[in-house]
Amino acid sequence: MQLSATAIADVKIIRPVLHTDTRGWLMESHTEQRYRDALGLPDLHFVQDNVSHSKHGVLRGLHFQRSHPQGKLVTCVSGEIFDVVVDIRPASPTYGRWVGVYLRGATQLWVPPGLAHGFAVTGSHAVCVYKCTDYYHPADEGCLLWNDAAVGIDWPLAEPLVSDKDRAGLPLAAL
Repeated sequence: MQLSATAIADVKIIRPVLHTDTRGWLMESHTEQRYRDALGLPDLHFVQDNVSHSKHGVLRGLHFQRSHPQGKLVTCVSGEIFDVVVDIRPASPTYGRWVGVYLRGATQLWVPPGLAHGFAVTGSHAVCVYKCTDYYHPADEGCLLWNDAAVGIDWPLAEPLVSDKDRAGLPLAAL
């Protein structure tokens, strides 16, 4: 596995080892001890898997949970997304900064607990799988406004399809 750093220290791009032959490839998308060691997180444990399917132009996020923050290991298993993480931890040296990574195929993104997460579908569709370190608590969910000028995310879509809930997200200053 190859890890790459991002502008937010805890956010990592992960490229698992691919076993290829003339038929295609196989990868281990998660082996707990290897990911614990690679990420330096001895207590890493996933309790919930989510799968989302979205059509081209959909933008989901930027979601987080206030009291039950979720770490997420995100993989786009079909299609392509522009995956975004925003540091909303007030005491962090990278507070308010964002990282965007195109995910397709075998590239994964580690999103640590306490950050806002979302993505835009840049391919014809996207099927994403994310492993979560805590359960989803609907009453605990927060949403950072996807187009907050103070954060300044350079989304690759001119007019994304955004849910009413996500359009009603809060600006960073209000979090």
